[in-house]
This record gives sequence, structure tokens and C-alpha cells, in this order.
Amino acid sequence: MAAYKRILLKLSGEVLMGQGSYGIDPEQAARIAGEVKQVHDTGVELCLVVGGGNIFRGLAAAAKGFDRGSADYMGMLATVMNALAMQNALENVGVVTRVQSAIPMPSVCEPYIRRRAERHLEKGRVVLFAAGTGNPFFTTDTGAALRAAEMNCDALFKGTSVDGVYDADPKQVAGAKRFETVSYSKVLADNLKVMDASAVSMCRDNAIPIIVFNIREPGMLLSVLKGEGTSTIVTTEDKARG
Repeated sequence: MAAYKRILLKLSGEVLMGQGSYGIDPEQAARIAGEVKQVHDTGVELCLVVGGGNIFRGLAAAAKGFDRGSADYMGMLATVMNALAMQNALENVGVVTRVQSAIPMPSVCEPYIRRRAERHLEKGRVVLFAAGTGNPFFTTDTGAALRAAEMNCDALFKGTSVDGVYDADPKQVAGAKRFETVSYSKVLADNLKVMDASAVSMCRDNAIPIIVFNIREPGMLLSVLKGEGTSTIVTTEDKARG
């Protein structure tokens, strides 16, 4: 069925806003949960990382005068809120989940323990990784790449609002060209904004392909997983055509 046995799905916090400008839209969370359930039902082992930008963005706050370390910790707490929201939405559709936080908060969720997380995946549970890496100055993209490597994931799926990686911003440049495949090196050299540089480098060093697709398109996650949907695969030089 799918080319991947275990994947990590990285979503921005903004995906949970729906049409709003802040916070969590329950209908949007439910829709994404349905997308995840479709994949889970095929037998693929799945873990999630959700950003916190719909609630608090540390880097933006630091630019306005917040201490960067404190702002990043606040952003990490926002990701825990999003993970709990997605846990609720997933369990409402019958998917068993566990939330693991890099910042210990035992009253709310499990601490991040790699071997325990692997065991959950083996048992068919969806694991939601929250609080990034647990350290300031690292993005949730880097946290997602780190967890994908630790969990031995076959691929990192990056759900965005565009259907792949382009040579220019497709929302601003009418003739922007979408890559079917592109190398990690080109993404880094041309600053193609797939994920931050440390995340892309970590995926390159661990040979984890990054599949960029439009999560806002209903059914696209499952379709891309089957090799049928529209996406861009960021991969090694020998496999990339861009």
C-alpha cells in the first residue's frame, strides 16, 4: 500500500485556526483528525508534531522585546495546548493516542521517553510530541526532524498551505515552478523555506525524506502517502531532479 511503515507528520499551529486569526477551531481539528485516521487505518505508524503559532510565536515575541528564551518557552507551552486539542480530536474518532512533552508536566501528559514512544507506535497508538526539543532557540521544525530521527521514521511529512516546494513564492510569483523532487542541498543553498536549515540538515544527515504537501486539501495526506497526490519530495542528490 504505502511506501512508508512509520512517518512523522509536522503541522503548523496555524492549520488549527481554520478561518480564524487566533486559537483553535474545533471543526478544523476534527477535519485533520479525520485525515490522520485515514492513514492510521491503513496500518502506517504515525507520530505528530504541531507548532504553536496559532497561540504564541516565540520568535515574533522576541522581536517585540520579550526575552528570547522566555518567549520560546511560552511557545513550547502553546504546542502542548495544540497537542492536547489534537489528542481530543483523534480520540473522538476512535484513534488511541499519547501526548509526550519534552517539558515534563506529569499532570497533563507523559514526559518524552524515546523507548516508550516507540512502544506506543508499535502498539498502534498515535504519538503527539509536544514542547519542541525542550530547549529555547530551536523551532518545532527542528523538534520534528529530531523526533523523526529518534523514532526511525521512514519520512517526515510537512503539511503546509501550498502543494509543494517552489522556486519562488507561488502566492506572489505567478510563474513559480513546483519541484517534483529537490535535493536537501538545493533547499539549503537557495533558502527555499521548506523548514529551517537545522531541520533540513538533520533530515539530510539521517536520510529522512521530507514530503511537502497541502494539508488544507481534503484527503491529500492519504493520497500523497499512496504516491498519488501532489507534493514535493526533498531527498538526496542522486534521487532528486531539482
